[in-house]
Amino acid sequence: MNVEDMYQQIILDHYREKHHSGLRDDFDAEVTQVNPSCGDELMLRLHLDGDVITDVSYDAVGCSISQASTSVMTDLVIGKTVDEAQQLYRGFQEMMRSHGEQKLDEERYEDAVAFEGVAKLMARVKCAMLGWSALEESMMEAEQNRDTPVSTQNRDTAVSTQNRDTPADAQDSDTVVVARNCGIAPATAGAPAKGERS
Repeated sequence: MNVEDMYQQIILDHYREKHHSGLRDDFDAEVTQVNPSCGDELMLRLHLDGDVITDVSYDAVGCSISQASTSVMTDLVIGKTVDEAQQLYRGFQEMMRSHGEQKLDEERYEDAVAFEGVAKLMARVKCAMLGWSALEESMMEAEQNRDTPVSTQNRDTAVSTQNRDTPADAQDSDTVVVARNCGIAPATAGAPAKGERS
């Protein structure tokens, strides 16, 4: 088996056996990414313990490349710090933007090197980047949530407490503030709202 065939087999293996697939509770950030050109959709959840990524779970539909790339990405970043995961993201992004001219360190990126061939196909670059882009967005959202007075995990409790102690005519505005503090944004046209399945 030559290298190209081996890389294609790696992608197929991850597509058939998607690592860490299936949304799980107890998360610090939840994001949705869509690639309209290929019909790929992804909802991803990130869980942190301090600065360490302890879990990445996701629910995805779309092509084999987008789903395999997400599977590979989760293997690489779980157990890493946020800074380490961001470095992995930037390296993978640079390789994809180079259209395969820039090579990945196989020892560091493991199965992700299989996407060096995909990088040469411009129409597939967005597919391969979908899960990685969701990871980057989720890390930024988790950091924003950490800096707000109401955390993602406690938002339901906070809303409930405010509703008990706040006059009825003020409850709606307070709930909106809590939602904003938790990083919940209105849905954009053509994409599902955060926390909703398409």
